[in-house]
Amino acid sequence: MARIDRASRIIGASAQALYRAHLDPAALAAWRAPDGMRGEVHRLDPTQGGGYRMVLVYEGDGQGKTTDKADVFEGTFVELVDDRRIVERVTFESDDPDFAGAMTIATTFTPVAAGTRVDVAISDVPPGITPQDHQAGMDSSLANLAAFVERPA
Repeated sequence: MARIDRASRIIGASAQALYRAHLDPAALAAWRAPDGMRGEVHRLDPTQGGGYRMVLVYEGDGQGKTTDKADVFEGTFVELVDDRRIVERVTFESDDPDFAGAMTIATTFTPVAAGTRVDVAISDVPPGITPQDHQAGMDSSLANLAAFVERPA
């Protein structure tokens, strides 16, 4: 059976704000990097079939998949349903076959009384990413997303 890693969080923001935070380069750089890393978006075309190039840089301890201190990846927007769903195909650049390859990230936004439930399902995860590390990273990114969109204007 194929591995699918999942994370979910209710965030006190509209589905529209959360959807936009996935398609704006400055927003994506601000929230997607898990704790201990910072994000850099080098290009972003927020259209179906478009994509982005992103670098996650380790700020402290950590071993990068692409370089000693960074994970570099290309993302393609496979499906964009305004304010409801984003499906991305993400390919890490790595010489290590345990980290190379493409994975699919499906993110759904469901309005609830307290805001929006964000559900993330990631399939085809490279085997070098342990389920525990991946869960911690997904949970951290969702916490960052919440902090980003819930901050006072």
